[in-house]
This record gives sequence, structure tokens and C-alpha cells, in this order.
Amino acid sequence: MILDANIYRNNLNQFIMKILKLISLSVIMLLVFNACNSIKVSTDYEAKTNFDQYKTFAFYKKGIDKASISDIDKRRILKAIEVEMAVKGYTKSEDPDMLVSIFTKSREKIDIYNNYNPYYYGPYHRQQITKYTEGSLFIDIIDRNNKKLIWQGIGSGALSKSSKPEKREANIQNFVQKILAKYPPEE
Repeated sequence: MILDANIYRNNLNQFIMKILKLISLSVIMLLVFNACNSIKVSTDYEAKTNFDQYKTFAFYKKGIDKASISDIDKRRILKAIEVEMAVKGYTKSEDPDMLVSIFTKSREKIDIYNNYNPYYYGPYHRQQITKYTEGSLFIDIIDRNNKKLIWQGIGSGALSKSSKPEKREANIQNFVQKILAKYPPEE
């Protein structure tokens, strides 16, 4: 009888350890997934600028042509910017108050997550390595009259390698929306 109780206790402990391991790995994967899918936004602007004076915009072709991305993605970005600017009450114009330009950067990133579980068959150490491409989208707002940069928004996050155009478009819209949520700056 005592032998059966010990076997039962050992089996129960092993089962609990396996469940804890699965839960901890699931939590780690969730954190990795969220970290890779989050977009970090930062902005900078000319403090003395009266942003209320700007009502119309156009795209700065000379700057946009230099962006090192495909023409398809450029069109997606410009379309997303146009939508967000319209939502904010700005009008696209042939004689604009401000010019909007973009450029991009990307780099390969490697994240290493350590998982240490001293309760699973003694010391247990596992590393999870995640490789991904981090991209940055810069949106510049330029005063048309003096050609000075008055606002810059930068969004950085993991780029999707999706082959579906709808998914790529949704990711770009998300980037642009999060960046332009900070424009105009609140005083």
C-alpha cells in the first residue's frame, strides 16, 4: 500500500512538472510573440512650430524616391499616410502647406530567451533563439516654404515575411497609424 502511494506521488509530481514546463514555455512564447509584434514609436519636432497653421499636404517625391523599399510597399505606405492624414482633417493639395516624406531602414535581430527550471529533473536550462528582421519607418513632415523638417515620427518593429499582400498591407497600415497617432504633437 505504501509502495502504491509512493508511485502515485512520484507520477503526480512528474505530471505537475510537465504541466508547469508547458505553461512556462507557453508564457515565454507569448512574450516572444508580443515582443516581436509590437511597434515602438518615437517622435521629435521643432518646438517653436505652430502646427495649427498646416492644413494641406503633398508627398515629397524627391525624398520618397530615395526610400529603399519596393515600389509596391511605397504605394502601400503612401496610401496609408493619405488615409491617416485625411482622418486628421488634412487635405492633399497641389499647393500644400507641408510635405510628407518617408525613408526606411532594416536590420537582422536575434533575441535569446533563457528558461531555467530547477524543478524539472534537476537543473534544467533551455535557450530559445529567435531571428527576425526589424524594420523602421520614418515619416517626415517638412514645411513647404522653408523646406525645414518640423516633425519626424519613427516606428520600429518586427517585419512580417508574409507572402499575402493583404497581410503586408495591414502591417503597413498598422505602422503608419501608430506613427501618425503622435502627429501633430500635443503641447
